[in-house]
Amino acid sequence: MGDVLGYLVTVAILLLIASAVIVMVVIAYSKTPLEKKYENAGGGLGGAFDAIWMPSAYEAGMERDRQTRRTAPAPAPGDPPSTIDGDHIVIDI
Repeated sequence: MGDVLGYLVTVAILLLIASAVIVMVVIAYSKTPLEKKYENAGGGLGGAFDAIWMPSAYEAGMERDRQTRRTAPAPAPGDPPSTIDGDHIVIDI
């Protein structure tokens, strides 16, 4: 009877440690900004499976990447210059 109780306590401690690690990972991942979470989501082995099994999700990811890499349009010659706000240059569109 003592052996069974020892095994149960050991399993309970291991489950407690595993659940604590999972909770910590979930909390750390939930505090990450949305832009950072899916920054590298399109590449690697998962991206290949998306291209085969879920082409609409793969194409949506590619379009999201294209849109985030777009440059700002150049101002027209008659437009007022952009404003400098501290360390940021604000381009009025």
